[in-house]
Amino acid sequence: MMPMSSAQLLVIRHGQTEWSRMGKHTGRTDIPLTDVGRDEARAASRTLAGWNLERAYSSPLIRARETAELVRPACGLEIDDRLVEWDYGVYEGETTPESRERIPDWSVWTHEIIDGESVDEVGARADAFIERFDAEVPDGNGVVFAHGHFLAILIARWCGLPAVEGRRFALATATVSLLGSHREDRVIRALNHRCGDALDPPSRT
Repeated sequence: MMPMSSAQLLVIRHGQTEWSRMGKHTGRTDIPLTDVGRDEARAASRTLAGWNLERAYSSPLIRARETAELVRPACGLEIDDRLVEWDYGVYEGETTPESRERIPDWSVWTHEIIDGESVDEVGARADAFIERFDAEVPDGNGVVFAHGHFLAILIARWCGLPAVEGRRFALATATVSLLGSHREDRVIRALNHRCGDALDPPSRT
């Protein structure tokens, strides 16, 4: 069990890209937001109105950085290479149905990722980021801009679940989730909050 702080972490998936629109696995391929994705990010900025943020972190990939710049243009963004999306190896750029033409019942969560990362390797990156966040924001609020599968695994690890349980958390583009704590436990305070609706800072009791 990781040591627990009283800080809260806003988790924001990047806005729509052409590949996310098509359902393609987009790991390290560095592609920008679509016009829809930029509109989603601008709408998400309203969700964070009223939040005081001690730190803001982003994946180095352009779709995450562009989302961050549209959501919080003056937030002093810190780039962390550990926040990149899962390395999908030979499955990069494929949809799940395309991968299943070769391997029936294939899933990124249950099958070997050839020439890529295992789910536990992604989980180790998530753990390392959580340790950084705990050290840098022992109390207060932070925000992280990253990717659907990585953030799903981050949510699982925040709650002390195995990395593979990230499959339970399907994050839509440009949605906001909120991680925090309640007494002795790390908790999910909001999940997949739709962009544009205000998300009020909750009580910590």
